[in-house]
Amino acid sequence: MLATNPFAALSIPPAVMQAYVIVMIVLVAAGTLFDIVHKGSAKYFFENWRKTKSKARQLGGGELASIALQTAVVDVLASGEFCSARRRVAHLLTMYGFVIYVVATVVMVFGYPTLATPAPAFWPRLWWLGGLMVVVGGYWFWFFIRVDVAAEGSSPFRVMRADLFVLSLLASVTLALIWAYMQASASVWSYAWFALYVIATTVLFGSVPWSKFAHMFFKPAAAFEKRVSYANGTRANLPGPADQPEQFGRVPKHVRHY
Repeated sequence: MLATNPFAALSIPPAVMQAYVIVMIVLVAAGTLFDIVHKGSAKYFFENWRKTKSKARQLGGGELASIALQTAVVDVLASGEFCSARRRVAHLLTMYGFVIYVVATVVMVFGYPTLATPAPAFWPRLWWLGGLMVVVGGYWFWFFIRVDVAAEGSSPFRVMRADLFVLSLLASVTLALIWAYMQASASVWSYAWFALYVIATTVLFGSVPWSKFAHMFFKPAAAFEKRVSYANGTRANLPGPADQPEQFGRVPKHVRHY
């Protein structure tokens, strides 16, 4: 089961599966652009950059490259914005699992779409690994780490609009794994699970304008802008993070010792 491409065993023409993947990519791109225009995210960043540019210390190309590298390594690849180790681990599991899962899906659908072109066992195993990482990280976050559950004692089944992304992601990946298992077991219900998987996946990629999916594209830009503002001095008079008030030397010396 772990070494078999689940998409190759479907009695669906490869062109249909490939067209569906392309449509999902288009939905993500269009939804992200709509979100940027509707919420004015890009406009805010550019206007803020223009307003502070005249007051800021000019940074050289080397400094900007160093800041970009720090942003990529610390904020993006290591999710450095999370202070809680549990939250960071859950986020990294979900993020890297999703990337691995999506890449493996695209490779198997486009590179090895039928049983006549069997996929190397590496790709199905990678698909299962990525899916399981999403499931572990996502459900750990949902039931044990969410603020309203962990701190406020709310029911883990309390759902709001902000939960659309994580719930549709978990539904899509969970149903994919169930479908692949049922198909490998030659279950008569495998196509029913596949239909549910397609519905959940369509909701995941089609709901970008209303979910937090687009945040994965905004966060790197926001983290880079924040680091630049610290480096050029435009945030010099602002307080540090609430949990790190001593950061950037903004706490009086007589307070730092307590």
